[in-house]
Amino acid sequence: MAKLTFSGGIHPSGKKNATKDKPLVELAAPEVLYFPLGQHIGAPLKPLVSVGDRVLKMQKIADAEAFVSAPLHSSVSGKVKDIGMYLNHTNSKVLTIVIENDGLYEEAEPIHTQSIDDLSPNEMRRIIREAGIVGMGGAGFPTHVKLSPPEDKEITHLIVNAAECEPYLTSDRRVMLEMTDDIIGGLKCLMRLLNLSKCYVGIEDNAPEAIALLEEKVKGTGIEIKVLKKKYPQGSEKQIINAICGKEVPMGKLPMDVGCIVINIGTVAEIYRALAYGIPLHRRIVTVSGDAISNPSNLYVPLGTPFSYLVDACGGTNEEVHKIIMGGPMMGIAGVSLDIPVVKGTSGLLLFSEKYTRHEEELNCIRCGRCVNVCPMKLLPTTLDMYSRRGDIEILIENNILNCMECGSCTYVCPSKRHLVQSIRLGKQKINATRAKEAKK
Repeated sequence: MAKLTFSGGIHPSGKKNATKDKPLVELAAPEVLYFPLGQHIGAPLKPLVSVGDRVLKMQKIADAEAFVSAPLHSSVSGKVKDIGMYLNHTNSKVLTIVIENDGLYEEAEPIHTQSIDDLSPNEMRRIIREAGIVGMGGAGFPTHVKLSPPEDKEITHLIVNAAECEPYLTSDRRVMLEMTDDIIGGLKCLMRLLNLSKCYVGIEDNAPEAIALLEEKVKGTGIEIKVLKKKYPQGSEKQIINAICGKEVPMGKLPMDVGCIVINIGTVAEIYRALAYGIPLHRRIVTVSGDAISNPSNLYVPLGTPFSYLVDACGGTNEEVHKIIMGGPMMGIAGVSLDIPVVKGTSGLLLFSEKYTRHEEELNCIRCGRCVNVCPMKLLPTTLDMYSRRGDIEILIENNILNCMECGSCTYVCPSKRHLVQSIRLGKQKINATRAKEAKK
């Protein structure tokens, strides 16, 4: 089978051997869980419970009236201990519902009881929204919104992102190997929802066992497995569209503008559980790895579980921890504490010793062009870096800085160790701050 790919990108070491063959371990919930209300892109949630209330497992505890939003459900039964400001995955304090686990795990009623075969497309969208499902790859965009394109946008391609191109992470691989039937059931539902007769699953060639299993299981279903060359950031929406369909999403446009919808493989499994059994999103798979972890593992974790609990479940640490990363090492966020809880977008928790936290001196740009060659968005990172440091917002906009997805490929290959991503990110923040200021005038 031909291996597909895109222009640009890099080839970092996968570092997946520590966990790729380790089956999921279901983690019991801790005594106290923390549910930040900001776990998605869109309108903020408001608590539906008060301090002192008793809640049930899978009960909806926060919601918003806005369309671009996704409700939040408890992963345990117990008592609401507090609603206050606590640290979350963005290293900031946000409104958080704290629930004391009573150990009973009494469940709320399913979010629906209809037969999956009787659900109309609009009913499926409503259930997906009610289940609080967002992109499980880390972006956190509400899935029901992605599945509701405007009438003038004809969707011709449904693409499932199973590339998992970030080093260390193997949570999507375990979904493919251990939740195969949920994936296939979810894809059949999505094809019916979007009125499509076929869809595509893109998997990198470093997961041959997952490719073989799915190819065998999807025969006669209209689901096609597309083998992708191992390359980063193969799992980005625009890059996987280009690799599988040969289409280019223009700058400033969305995948639906070229007839495509891209959904993470873990999200597909959650969609099936919501539609088939009325189960809302209340737990997720997290890869816990890094050289400072005693026993790297793939854990099936209740939402709201503090990171420290995951570390203990993996046998603690074997080295002094110098860096915590939430997500993958390329696009993840450096953490400041292990008290931060697992949220819907937590795909990984990586702990590193001093060996992996080199602080190299930043040198002058030598105009080698390596960053330009690897940029998957065909931008000029060195130019964006220069004008970002100068604060020249107009030139940054002219050079399409807002199309940078901050993948880190440019920083990875830079021989001068320039802090390109950090500089570009700062430039984007300056633009957004300026626009917000002008909007208030």
